[in-house]
Amino acid sequence: MTRYALTSDPSVSVEVVSASLACCTLELQVALSSGALTRVPEGDVGPSVIVIAGTVTDALVPSVLELIHSYPDTKVMSFGACATSGGPYWDSPPVSKGIDQFVEVSTYVAGCPPRPDAFIQAIQELSVNGAL
Repeated sequence: MTRYALTSDPSVSVEVVSASLACCTLELQVALSSGALTRVPEGDVGPSVIVIAGTVTDALVPSVLELIHSYPDTKVMSFGACATSGGPYWDSPPVSKGIDQFVEVSTYVAGCPPRPDAFIQAIQELSVNGAL
């Protein structure tokens, strides 16, 4: 888990755990390295976000849930159409119809794939809404 702070508002920091499952992962990695976020020392403790980025198949659900449950009090971000609804694969039998069928999702980031700046905006919104 890596801790980041918003460059524009260092008081907003978050630990990010990425369940990188498909192409949305590339956009997430661009967001994390864009300069809009700065790595901060790992010793700081605070809220965290697990980002579900990509297609969640039924076979992956137990592993994704294990990851989420291993970080109590963590917010879940559904990043992209596949994580939110199955995306273009929604009618494929092994594809789940969204991670929110299994866990509570704190925020959704739309797109296929979402733009990297949408991730930054979602972190800002979680902060404004008091979730971080």
